Amino acid sequence: MKALERTIVLPHRVDLEGTLRGIRRGRNDPSCQVAADGVWRATRTVDGPVTVHLHPDGDRVQVSAWGDGAEAALDGAPDLIGAHDQDDDFHPDHPLVAKLHHDHPGVRVPRSRAVVEALVANVLTQRVTSFEARRSHRQLVTRWGEPAPGPGGLWLPPHPDVLAGIPHYDLHVIGVERKRADTVRRVGANARRLDQLTALALPHARERLLAIPGVGPWTAANVALVALGDPDAVPIGDVHLPRDLTYALTGTAIDDDEAMLDALAPFAGHRGRVIRLIEAAGIHAPRRAPRYAPRDISTS
Repeated sequence: MKALERTIVLPHRVDLEGTLRGIRRGRNDPSCQVAADGVWRATRTVDGPVTVHLHPDGDRVQVSAWGDGAEAALDGAPDLIGAHDQDDDFHPDHPLVAKLHHDHPGVRVPRSRAVVEALVANVLTQRVTSFEARRSHRQLVTRWGEPAPGPGGLWLPPHPDVLAGIPHYDLHVIGVERKRADTVRRVGANARRLDQLTALALPHARERLLAIPGVGPWTAANVALVALGDPDAVPIGDVHLPRDLTYALTGTAIDDDEAMLDALAPFAGHRGRVIRLIEAAGIHAPRRAPRYAPRDISTS
């Protein structure tokens, strides 16, 4: 199978691994891998499945794509890597944020356009640990997905029609209880309408996401950060984020969403960008004793 190729001339620096962090579901994600020669990703486009290889080369990114969705993937590649992400009006006065913006100029806000894939991955993360969520995601992809076209050895995420028909018991076997299973199946059944959210203005797209039963502000914001290119999205209801953000921005770790929003208020329009920069720097509040269970973030 012959690849289609395209070269993206970057208008600014792009850190591929840092930018695609929210799209890749851990080191063992069967659909997205970081290798010595760049980033490999398998996905489904409006035209069909595709494997995409992104190879950084100075001020360019060489993109190769295999499969029926190759042309669509090449057209969407600049959005995917954050080449169209605009931060010209982002001039933070906060000393730490200004330093992080200077030190991590390549960490951009991606726009994968893969709303359904982002939704499923984030629904699986609701109310469980990252380890459990990534394990369930890996099992979901390798059990109900299919080998991706071309090289790379990746797996395609399950087709939405397949997602919609997976029995509850089978999802329970991979660690997904009834409530999240219902949401995954619902997302699959409404995939065509959901992927059309990329054509809407961000406020309307967020409203549509929040109208889905089982999708709350946390899930909607995480989807907006990676699939819709929303630089202002803030995940409300996260287990660790309020403490990490308030610690980084004020010096005092406060486990409260309102305190986090107050700390982020000066960065309105780029609050999600600030979150990404703090995550890229690996800044965390000192950890307390672990919680017995994560918060219920499916409807919060």
